[in-house]
Amino acid sequence: MLGRRKPQHSLWESQCWPHPVPQDSFYGRMSAIGDQLFHDDDLAGMYCADNGRPSWPPSLMSGITLLQFFVDVSDEEVVDRLRFDLRWKVALNLPLDFTPPDASTLCVFRRRLLEHGEERYAFNRLVQVGRAAGFLPDKVTLLMDTTPQRGAGAVQDTYTLIRKGIRKVLKAAGYTAAQKRRGLAANLAAYLESDRKAAIDWTDAKARAAQLKVLVQDAEAVLELAQQAADDPEVRTSAWLLTKVLGDDVEINEAGDPQIADGVAADRIVSMTDPEMRHGRKSAAQRFDGRKAQVAADQASGLLLAVEPMAANAGDGRELGDMVETVQEEHGVQVERVIGDGAFGSGDNRAACAEQGIDLVSPLAEPSDPEVAKSAFDIDVEAQSATCPQGQKAVRCQTVKDAQGRPVLLFTFERSVCEACALFGRCVRSKTEGRSVRTHYHESLLQAARKRQETQEFKKLYRLRAAIERLIACLVQHGLRRARYIGEAKVRVQAQWTGAAANLQRLFTLLEGDTRRMNEILSTAG
Repeated sequence: MLGRRKPQHSLWESQCWPHPVPQDSFYGRMSAIGDQLFHDDDLAGMYCADNGRPSWPPSLMSGITLLQFFVDVSDEEVVDRLRFDLRWKVALNLPLDFTPPDASTLCVFRRRLLEHGEERYAFNRLVQVGRAAGFLPDKVTLLMDTTPQRGAGAVQDTYTLIRKGIRKVLKAAGYTAAQKRRGLAANLAAYLESDRKAAIDWTDAKARAAQLKVLVQDAEAVLELAQQAADDPEVRTSAWLLTKVLGDDVEINEAGDPQIADGVAADRIVSMTDPEMRHGRKSAAQRFDGRKAQVAADQASGLLLAVEPMAANAGDGRELGDMVETVQEEHGVQVERVIGDGAFGSGDNRAACAEQGIDLVSPLAEPSDPEVAKSAFDIDVEAQSATCPQGQKAVRCQTVKDAQGRPVLLFTFERSVCEACALFGRCVRSKTEGRSVRTHYHESLLQAARKRQETQEFKKLYRLRAAIERLIACLVQHGLRRARYIGEAKVRVQAQWTGAAANLQRLFTLLEGDTRRMNEILSTAG
C-alpha cells in the first residue's frame, strides 16, 4: 500500500536545529526544496491503493535514490549515510534519530520503477522544471557523444563461457531437482555439482585442446536435452546463448577437432553473468568490456535530455535517430540541430536528419592521403562521371549494390593511364585494374557536408560541441563510468538517476541558488 510522508515537520528534524551544512551547498539547497522535489502521488501507480502494509514514501525513496547516484555509493553505504551523515539528513529533511530502511528496500524500489515504467521519473521531472523555468526552449540544439561504461559482469574466457553456459541450460531445464538429476549423465551432472575450471595444466596447449573438446561435446549433449523443453522461454534463451558462444568462439580444424576460432566475432558474448555486455573500443588503444553510455544535452542550458545505455561494439552514431526521437517524445521539444563528432556524420544519419528538417553538424574524417583520397575526385552522380585529381576521366561506370543492397556507382579508370601517373603507387591498390571509386548511397549529402565543414559558420557551430565533454565528465564523477548492476534495464535506471542528479545540480546553478523560485516552479511543473 502507498505510504505517504507526513507534511508536518518534527521538532527533531535536522533543519530545526543548528547544523554546519552550508545552505548554498547541494545538500542545503536540496533541503530547501525537499517538500516539492518529489511527490508521493506521482508514483502511486506502483503501489496497491487499499491493501497491505504501507510502503516507505516514494517521495522519500526518490530523494534517497537521487542522493545515492549523486555520490555514487552502494545500497549498504546508503543505509550508513542515512544513519550517520548529517548532510543526508539535512538534504532529505529527516529527524536526527531517523531509522533508515533496509538496503533491500532500495532494490525493491528500483525494481518497482522498472516494472511500472517509471525509471525516467526523476529525470523527466527535472527536465520539466527546466522547461517551466524557461531554460529549455521549444526548439533545441542537441550536443551528443558517448562514453565507455565498464560492465558489472565478470569477463570470461571461452572455456568459462561454455562451462557456465552448460550449467545455465541445465538449471533452466530444471535439472537442479534431485529427481531429474538422477537421470542425467554423470559428466553433465558434474556441471551442477561444481562450477570450477577443470584441474589441468592450463599452460599445456594439448591439455587445453583436450579440455575444449570435452566442453564442446558436453555442450552439444546439453543442447540436445534442451530441445525437450524448448517451449520454456528461459530454456530457449539459455540454449541460444550457449549456441552463440560455440558459433562465435569455436571452429573445427582439419582433423575434425574443435579449436578456439581466430579473430573476434563482431557481436561476441563476453560474460554469462551479463550476456548483454560486449567488447568495445573508444580508440585503437583503449578497449573496454561493458556498454557505452550515450548522452544528449541542450546546448543553451546545459541540461541533459537523454542518458541511455547502448551496445559497446556499436558505432557511436548508430542510435542517433532513436535518441532524437526519445528527446522529442519524452520532453515535448523539437530538435532543430544536432552537433556531434565525426562518428555521427554518416550518410544515413545525414539523410535521416534532412528528412526531419534537422541540421546535423558533424565533420567528415580527414583522409590520411588527401591527394589520392576519394574526396579529391570530382564525382557527378547525376551525370555518372568521375574525374581524378590529375584530370583523367573514368572509363567505366557500373551500378552495384552496397552492403545494404542499395544501388551505388562504381567508377573505374584505365590502368594504362594510371600507370603513367606519378601518384600510381599511392593511388592504385589493384594488381590488374586502374583506380576504382565507389560512391555512397547518399553521396550528394556527403559532398555537401565536406564543402560545408570548410566554412567559418560550420567551425563556429562545431566548437559548441566541447560543452558535452564537460557534461560527460560530470556524469563520470557521479559514477556513470562503471555499471553497478547486471542487465541493460537496471543499467538504464542508473543512467537515468545519475543524469537526474546532474540536472538538479545544474538547475541550482541556473537559478543561482534561488530555492524560493525553484519551489514555485516545482509546484507548477506537476
